[in-house]
Amino acid sequence: MASRPNSVDTIAAVATAPGRGGIGVVRVSGNNLLDFAERLTGRRPPPRRATMADFRAADGAAIDRGILLYFPAPHSFTGEDVLELQGHGGPVVMQELVSRCVELGARRAEPGEFTRRAFLNDKLDLAQAEAVADLIEASTAQAARSALRSLSGEFSRQVHALVDQLIELRMLVEATLDFPDEEIDPLRDTDLVPRLAKLHAELEALRGRARQGSLLRTGLTVVLAGLPNVGKSSLLNQLTGEERAIVTDIAGTTRDALRETIQVEGIPLHIIDTAGLRDTDDPVEKIGVERSWREIGKADAVLQIVDARAGVTPADKVIAARLPDAVERVVVENKCDLAHQPAGRFESHGQVHLRLSAITGEGMTLLHDELLRVAGWRGHGEDVILARERHLDALAGASRRLTLAADELQRLELSAEELRLAQQELSAITGEFTADDLLGVIFGSFCIGK
Repeated sequence: MASRPNSVDTIAAVATAPGRGGIGVVRVSGNNLLDFAERLTGRRPPPRRATMADFRAADGAAIDRGILLYFPAPHSFTGEDVLELQGHGGPVVMQELVSRCVELGARRAEPGEFTRRAFLNDKLDLAQAEAVADLIEASTAQAARSALRSLSGEFSRQVHALVDQLIELRMLVEATLDFPDEEIDPLRDTDLVPRLAKLHAELEALRGRARQGSLLRTGLTVVLAGLPNVGKSSLLNQLTGEERAIVTDIAGTTRDALRETIQVEGIPLHIIDTAGLRDTDDPVEKIGVERSWREIGKADAVLQIVDARAGVTPADKVIAARLPDAVERVVVENKCDLAHQPAGRFESHGQVHLRLSAITGEGMTLLHDELLRVAGWRGHGEDVILARERHLDALAGASRRLTLAADELQRLELSAEELRLAQQELSAITGEFTADDLLGVIFGSFCIGK
């Protein structure tokens, strides 16, 4: 774990969201805050008990009246003395309270500084600290539940279980290296091979759950692309369940990208409706087409919309040829109701086609299922880990190290080094081995007051 900071100054910040509300909270963290509280309110609050108090300016005038809470160290979120000033949630009142705290010797907290102190004081490990931000930023109920599981320590416990197994394996290998004259075959008598294989399998299972959780956190960006008047905007409206895009029979109605986020089985899908892709002399529409291609270049997946009555036309094939190879594409044959064709899924020349109607909604379930397939979602929402990119990188790195360790078992000194590096990769997840500059990046992305 990280070491406790040598010196602690007092920090203060508004802990509730910007804007007006019935209640606002100013949080203060530091050492020996009883004197601070007395100067602010005229009283020394009892631990962990809500008391009514007047929050006073330097001249004794009341700034606000509210609830005062005092959490003495180490039994607080940060592990330091913490005060919570619960007042009326107007932005002027909140800023006046923070300014008064600064007058009393506090400084304004930096983004994520309260949570960073909790990490440095061993109240949370790094994975749990990141889960705080993930819980706040969760865009779906499924993501929020997964973040809460990580905050409770589930992810960290599984990482620690893997590290414990790694330590045992390292002990076996190191003991064999330290006592080479003992009549023991390390590969046979210590069950090193099956134990290493078991550890690798458990790590891969955790990686799979983490990859699923990454989808809950970041979602999938899907661009609707195609010729004008094939029903892209109608499909956006059908996906969102609202009239978000203007739909007319006039080609080129959509001039700019429209962005909406929907949920399918808890997965955030960022749907982008784009201008119809065609050559045009209209300068405004031309800009829209250029922006469409830029959005396509950034997409995780492209739904190429075609008219089911005409099928895939030569103009559609020209668009398909320009789509990036790395982006997965699904051909959506829209207006199946007008083509008098049933909804369905089929493949043609190795390309997935979906036949549906954006107006009647026929075939939309097929589209939802296809988007989940493209995302790689396997439907295990209750046990996924809401992983960040650095978690995935660390798990992948540990997996590579275990593979190399298994390959080098005939040269145990090399295998031992790979096991050590695998442990280092896993320890970075919980912060037991983490560079200070990485901590700055992680906590700098938090909101102020958390």
